[in-house]
Amino acid sequence: MSYFSELGLAEPILRALEAKGYTDPSPIQRKAIPSLLEGRDLLGIAQTGTGKTAAFSLPSLHRLAQDPKPRQNAGCRMLVLSPTRELAAQIAENMRGYAKFLNLNVQCIFGGVPAGKQARALERGTDILVATPGRLLDLIDSRALTLRHVEIFVLDEADQMMDLGFIVPLKRVAALLPKKRQSLFFSATMPQAIAELGRQFINDPVRVEVAPQSTTAERVEQYATFINQAEKQALLTIRLRECLAPDAAEKAEHGAIDRALVFTRTKHGADRVVRHLVAAGIPAAAIHGNKSQAQRTAALGGFRQGTVRVLVATDIAARGIDVTGVSHVYNFEIPNVPEQYVHRIGRTARAGADGVAISFVAPDEKPYIRDIERLTRVKLEALGLPEDFTQKAARLPAPSRKAPESQASGGGRRDGSRSSGGRSQPRRDGQRGDRPQGDRNRSDAPRGDRRESGGEEGERKRRFRPRGPKGLGAHKAAVKRAG
Repeated sequence: MSYFSELGLAEPILRALEAKGYTDPSPIQRKAIPSLLEGRDLLGIAQTGTGKTAAFSLPSLHRLAQDPKPRQNAGCRMLVLSPTRELAAQIAENMRGYAKFLNLNVQCIFGGVPAGKQARALERGTDILVATPGRLLDLIDSRALTLRHVEIFVLDEADQMMDLGFIVPLKRVAALLPKKRQSLFFSATMPQAIAELGRQFINDPVRVEVAPQSTTAERVEQYATFINQAEKQALLTIRLRECLAPDAAEKAEHGAIDRALVFTRTKHGADRVVRHLVAAGIPAAAIHGNKSQAQRTAALGGFRQGTVRVLVATDIAARGIDVTGVSHVYNFEIPNVPEQYVHRIGRTARAGADGVAISFVAPDEKPYIRDIERLTRVKLEALGLPEDFTQKAARLPAPSRKAPESQASGGGRRDGSRSSGGRSQPRRDGQRGDRPQGDRNRSDAPRGDRRESGGEEGERKRRFRPRGPKGLGAHKAAVKRAG
C-alpha cells in the first residue's frame, strides 16, 4: 500500500497517480496533504520543483470529488493563481493528469491569447480555474467570470507576484473571494512583506517549510568566471561549443550539455545572446515577456523535446520552466537579488541528477557575488578562461542584423509591442493603479534596455471592459472590435 492510498484519497486519484508512477511523496506532500485533507489553511515555503502542485492538487481534487456540485455559469469551485503563463499552463496540465478519472473540468486562462475564447470556455463554469492575475481581472471586469463560488483558493509563487507588482491586483482578488473558503499560500521566500500579504488570504494556517531559500542544491557544482562584460558573449559561445560537441563527455571541462539554461537580466539582452549563438551555429531560443504566446510555447516545447538544447531566459519567464534534464545553468548576468540566484541554479540537479552552474561576473557584479555567497554559505569556485580564449573569440562570426524569427525575434506587434529604432518596447495601454508596473525603476538596468516587467502583463493587449448590462455579449463585441 502506497503512502497516498494510506491517506484515503479517492480511488480515481490513486489510479491516476499509479498511471504516473507516483508512489513516494515529496517532503512537502508528506507534510501538507494530511492537514489539507482536514480543511486547514496552509502557508507553504517551498521552491518550484519540490512537488507543490501535487501537494495542493491531490487533497483539493479529493474534496471536490467527495462533494460533487453542478457547475455555476461563469464560476469555479477552485482557483489557482500563478505569476506567469508557463507556470499556469504547467499547473493546469498536471491537475488534468491527476483528475484524469474524475468528472472535473480544469480551465487555464492567461494573457497573450484571445480573451473572447477564454470567456466562452467559462460560460457554463468550470470546477478548477488556473489563472494569471491580469487576465483573471480582465474577465471579471467584463462579467465573464465570478469568484463568488470559490471554495478552495491557491496563491502560488507569492514572492514572484510581489516582484512583478501584482500586490494591488491580489488585494482586489482577496476582496472578491468568499469569506468561507480554504486558502493555500505558497512562496519560495517569506520576508515581512510576503507574510503581511499572506495574512489577507489565510486564517490560522498550518506552516510547512521545505528546502529553505538559503539552501542551494547540494549536487550543483558552482563556478564563477571573472570577465569584462564585453567579453561575456564570446565566453558563452565558446563554453557552449565545448559542451555541445559530440566528444564533450570526454573533453569538455564540465561535461556534456543535455540542456542548458542561460539567464540574462533583460529581454533585449536575451535576444542578443540568441542572435550570437545562432550565428555561431548553436541552436538556441529565447523566452521572455516580449515574445508572443505561440513563440514562448514553441521555445519551451523545443527545449523540453531536446530539439533546442539552449534556452535563454529572463528570471520572470523562467519561473514557469520545470524541465528535467537541465544539466547546466549559465548566469550570463548576475542577479542583484541573491535569492534569485538560488531560483536559477535550482533548475538543474533535479530528480537525483548532478548539475553545473557557471556565473560570468563583470567587475561591477562582484558585490552581487559576495551577497550570494553570504546567503548560500557556498564559495563559488573560480574558473579561468578557456585556453586560447582571445584567438577563439576573434574567430567567432558576427550575427546578422535579423536573426531567424523562430529562434531570436523579439515578438513584434503580435504580442502588443511596437518597434522604435530597432528596439521592441511594451505597449502602455493605459495601465492603471491596479495593474503591475514591473520594475522599470531598478537602478541596475542597463541604458537602452528595459527589464522584464509585469510577466504576462508586459505584453497584454488592451483590456476589455464592456459597460452596461450586456455582460458577455458586450465583451465579445469588444474583443471583435479589437481584432
